[in-house]
Amino acid sequence: MIDKVAWIRIEDGLILSTRSHGKDAYYLPGGKREQGETDEQTLLREIAEELTVALDPATVRHVGTWEAQAHGQAEGIVVKMTCYAADYTGTLTPAAEIAETVWLGYADRDRVSPVDQLIFDDLHATGDLR
Repeated sequence: MIDKVAWIRIEDGLILSTRSHGKDAYYLPGGKREQGETDEQTLLREIAEELTVALDPATVRHVGTWEAQAHGQAEGIVVKMTCYAADYTGTLTPAAEIAETVWLGYADRDRVSPVDQLIFDDLHATGDLR
């Protein structure tokens, strides 16, 4: 199992997504924890590294946890994505392995990884993602 932490940022009914260099799908920003890190520490570090913004720790809230077949991995390898929302300061700028950032709606569901598709479904069902 691949254990990841991700940031859900929705503005005007669209969700922030990223595409890494050499990848063909979009993913919610975030990544894997380093030894001894909490979810919050992982989230703050990964978002700073990937998008050059600072998340406000006081606003971090758990949104949900989803599991699905890991995109681009052998059949049976599952990714568990624990997602958090949070406010941020700074300007969203792709960095590190991130090639681009985009704002996606539910109509873009086919452009994201399988676990993100489940997240899109749930966010659309609650009316958060248009």
